[in-house]
Amino acid sequence: MTVALMWEARAAEGRGEELLAWAREQGLPEQPLRRETFRAPEDRVLVITWWDAPYDAELPELPEPSGELVTRAVHRWRFGSVGVG
Repeated sequence: MTVALMWEARAAEGRGEELLAWAREQGLPEQPLRRETFRAPEDRVLVITWWDAPYDAELPELPEPSGELVTRAVHRWRFGSVGVG
């Protein structure tokens, strides 16, 4: 099964580039099938990693950035693939 982990954070005022750089620098102890980083208005950063694993597998995730870099706690979601269209 393919599992996608989504990690999304919103940077503190004026720190969007710093949050984006921080997210790109974060390594994982295991290599996902794929990793992609996105940005959006309001200095939001989204990282999606894809894994070949059961839905409930213990998988490495990006950590929380330091409190002064973000405006709130990171949002995280887990999705299981239902097919490629």
